[in-house]
Amino acid sequence: MANKFRITTFFFFTITFFSFSQTKKSLATKKTNEYIAIDAELNEKSWEDAEIATDFVSFEPKNGTPIPEEFRTEVKILYSNDAVYIGAKLYDPNPDKILKELVERDDIGTSDFFGIFINGYNDGQQEFRFFVTAANGQIDTNFTSSEGEDGSWNAIWESNAKITDFGYVIEMKIPYAALRFPEKEKQTWGLNFFREVRRERQKYTWSPIDNKIGAISQQAGILTGIENIKTPTRLFLIPYSSFYLSGSENQKAKGELKGGLDVKYGINDAFTLDAILVPDFGQTKFDNVVLNLGPFEQQFNENRPFFTEGTDLFSKGNLLYSRRIGQTPDLNLNLAENESIIDYPGAINLLNAMKISGRDKDGLGIGFLNAITEKTMATASNDDNGETRQIEVSPLTNYNVTVFDQRFNQNSSVTFINTNVTRNGSFRDANVTGLLFDLNNKTNKYNLSGGLKSSSTNDVENKNGYNASLYFAENNGKFRYSFGGEYLSEDYDINDLGINFRTNYYSFSTNTNYRILNPNSIFNTFRISLGSYFEFYKPTNQVQSSNFNINLNSTNKKNHYFGGGINVNPFENFDYYEPRTANRYFVNPKNAGGYFYFSSNYNYKFALDLNPYITHVINENRYEAGINISPRYRFSDKFSLIYSFDYFKQKNDIGFIDFENSNIIFARRDRDTYTNSITSKFSISSVMNFNLSVRHYWSLAENNKINNLNEDGSLSANTTYSNNRNSNFSTWNLDLSYSWWFAPGSQMSILYRNNASTFTREVDKNFNSNFSNLFTNNLNHILSVSIRYFIDYNQAKNWISKG
Repeated sequence: MANKFRITTFFFFTITFFSFSQTKKSLATKKTNEYIAIDAELNEKSWEDAEIATDFVSFEPKNGTPIPEEFRTEVKILYSNDAVYIGAKLYDPNPDKILKELVERDDIGTSDFFGIFINGYNDGQQEFRFFVTAANGQIDTNFTSSEGEDGSWNAIWESNAKITDFGYVIEMKIPYAALRFPEKEKQTWGLNFFREVRRERQKYTWSPIDNKIGAISQQAGILTGIENIKTPTRLFLIPYSSFYLSGSENQKAKGELKGGLDVKYGINDAFTLDAILVPDFGQTKFDNVVLNLGPFEQQFNENRPFFTEGTDLFSKGNLLYSRRIGQTPDLNLNLAENESIIDYPGAINLLNAMKISGRDKDGLGIGFLNAITEKTMATASNDDNGETRQIEVSPLTNYNVTVFDQRFNQNSSVTFINTNVTRNGSFRDANVTGLLFDLNNKTNKYNLSGGLKSSSTNDVENKNGYNASLYFAENNGKFRYSFGGEYLSEDYDINDLGINFRTNYYSFSTNTNYRILNPNSIFNTFRISLGSYFEFYKPTNQVQSSNFNINLNSTNKKNHYFGGGINVNPFENFDYYEPRTANRYFVNPKNAGGYFYFSSNYNYKFALDLNPYITHVINENRYEAGINISPRYRFSDKFSLIYSFDYFKQKNDIGFIDFENSNIIFARRDRDTYTNSITSKFSISSVMNFNLSVRHYWSLAENNKINNLNEDGSLSANTTYSNNRNSNFSTWNLDLSYSWWFAPGSQMSILYRNNASTFTREVDKNFNSNFSNLFTNNLNHILSVSIRYFIDYNQAKNWISKG
């Protein structure tokens, strides 16, 4: 009974301590029955009587100071039965200097812009943010206090922008279907407005945001006056049709026609169902593949829209790596000793996927994601007689993520998350469960976060593992600090639906930093931080990874960015992963390094990014160094070009290359990597764009000295190993696309893509010959056309009723 009392007292103290309150700025709106044309004229009579939101203040760099009179901003809001309307006059003493680059949707580019932040539940934790640039570009994001902005979220809304003799005007119509709010007679929404004067790099908000406080969404104002509105039927159908024409020098051209349907349905005012039937991801961005000589797989970005849009709930606890869905799994296959795979699928077809997500008026967020991939076969060959047979490499598989996230006190949350992978038949199944917390006190000065996660795998041998973490941070003022620790057990395994490389360790980290909150005579922004990290292999308590670092980030008065840092590893590290053998390790020596980063102000037509870096092993002729140079030029508001060159040199790098009998073979090797890339865009308008993306990657590794790995982690010479384990890898990707948003939510896109890759054990250091060999009988071509049409149930119903 005493224990129960102490636990209850602890939770009461915790919830009381971690709470938040603030006086709110308020704006009242009025209802209109008048037709509002979204033309940036604001000439309807309803606008005349609307209350004005003004008196903006600086967010950065001069936090808290009033906006200059010559940049005054006036915003009005109206509402109707189906939408809210925003009219903004943004004054500027030099309208001809307003920056207004034309770019793709969801890209601000080099432009002035205005935004509105709406929180229908006024809980200080989630905002739907809508931005319009001076060139009428649209950007929308879903912001949560725990995860920040999710730029992958998209909504259907209207806007217009017009340059005037006093500045520019923005007009917006945001349907209620794009928002979330409770079913109440009188609505009270969280509200803020945002403006950036790009050429001055000045950012302003209507409701003041104190940058000494880490919380931004909790400092929003309030919108009142909206009454007797109903959540519309949120049913959207997006049918699509795609045609692909592919071929190569070794393959005859062939065409393929695809069709499918995306469905979005609002189950109620809080929760939305998204489903894809017969999915098509053929036009997603290509992966930046590299020569991977390390013990861990390369991690790729998720580029498939379904798995990037509105997934903030599913990212809790870092348990979801959605590229697992459709990836060929690494399973135990029933192969004989004299059999090998000769035809292995590169991907697994996704049959369908659906997700339900949202948050109710009490702050409970619920997420449910489910995807099914098809049974997939590969061809196995008998090495003795050449006979072949089909072997199952991926059974029918169900992937599932379930999340419950309870918010309270406007700035804190407790989360339950579960991921599950179930494979048909006798293949491996997996389950992971996590309980997480993120607590802040009422002034957002202190944060306590962490969690407990458990994994369970059902395979040839069943295994259970655990992960626990706890972190504390002070997030207020000029001086801030944080510290914490984490523990992972040996059998903790989330890799069926997540991604994790190291286990069986415990770690500690600290960080202390100082920043200026307002500009001084030299810097607009300045921050310096000191950090440390120690990771210990649990069975032996040996240092597995360690680092002391000092980092500086700043922008000067001309808004050029300067950054740099020094990293020192003063201890030998025991690497238990590079040997690829259980309980064996390689001793990495002490090292030190540093980097510098410069990025000039992108407001200028010409800008440059520069990033040299180096790490040197102490007392050895062994180092790695590189440089990235990326100039960019904006020829006009419509046309821009960015070139990037990256060179990375590793001298006497040491790593695993092979096994020989009972020996683990390591090599000292020199490695050179060159990456050239070009990105360019030409925008006809804010809804019609051409884009070019080119990448050439070349990496070669030449082994100089062959060694055996000794039991004590040291190396000894091997004079008998003769296999060639050098690596020479090149890859080429080119995407040229045309995109036209011909109606709200409806898009036509045309993509020409070619790609090629080569790998050989022969080291040829001649760039020209390697580059030309890359295109010899290797180049693949794909031309695709895709049309997606957005159908709003409410509009379709009106069409039908009008006959």
